[in-house]
Amino acid sequence: MGKLLEGKIAVVTGAGKGIGKGHCEHLLKNGASVVVNDIDREAADLLVEQLVSSGGRAVANYADIGSREGCAELVESCCAHYGRIDILINNAGVVRDKSFLKLNDDDFELVWRVHVMGTFWCSQHAARKMVEQGDGGAILNTTSGAQFGNFGQTNYSAAKGAISSMTYTWAIELARKGIRVNAIGPLATTHMSATYKDADNMPYFDPAANGPMVCWLCSDEADAISGQVFGTGGERISHMVQPHYGKTLTREGGWEIEDIRKHFLQHMPAEFGPFGVLGKPYPFHDGIQSIAAQAATEQGS
Repeated sequence: MGKLLEGKIAVVTGAGKGIGKGHCEHLLKNGASVVVNDIDREAADLLVEQLVSSGGRAVANYADIGSREGCAELVESCCAHYGRIDILINNAGVVRDKSFLKLNDDDFELVWRVHVMGTFWCSQHAARKMVEQGDGGAILNTTSGAQFGNFGQTNYSAAKGAISSMTYTWAIELARKGIRVNAIGPLATTHMSATYKDADNMPYFDPAANGPMVCWLCSDEADAISGQVFGTGGERISHMVQPHYGKTLTREGGWEIEDIRKHFLQHMPAEFGPFGVLGKPYPFHDGIQSIAAQAATEQGS
């Protein structure tokens, strides 16, 4: 029996270290040939050397996926070297964490360009090649639980939410071309996770532990899975439920403000569950006070 990904050609962005490196190691272990993309040339070359010495097929690519030109060059170089592309794993990322009131345009734009636009550009170029080839393919995006909300990560949270939404949309559009699109929210200890609040108190999670699920999702065995997001890494495989409407209040003829005042607070607050990526209980049931009101409360206590 052949390996799960025997004969498949895969591109992994941001693959020189961390999660992307683990993806490449598992892809080769399961029979795929890999393009290791990273702007860190030394890291990409070192990984390729290790992969080739272990008997795999791998080449390095240094294109910056923060530009359409870089993404096009990445896909073209894969096809020039291997003759085709079957799998694209959008893994590259960057963080610039700052609280909302301190966040500047440059830090927002950089994170958005690398995560969202890089994912869009790479996927569009790869999907067009897959359509030309006529054999279908698999695109795997990288999102994060940060899309639920995380202190100091307006730019990153927005980008990861956008990637999930693109995943759902592309799965709908590309199915007729035989291309599946899914995403993972990986759990891993990396240089990026070190920026998270309370990172020093978090346990270690092996970045390579995300690789097995990635490989399986990209294989033909997973041909019935598209438009889905999974939490991976550690000891878990978790289905990240797509956004959907929860409890709904209806009123014949529609709602006037007096009706809202009468009914909303009676029925809705109990629905406000865990809030943010850390899943803490909803913290605002007692109301949010202005700075002046907080000072007055403290003086009176």
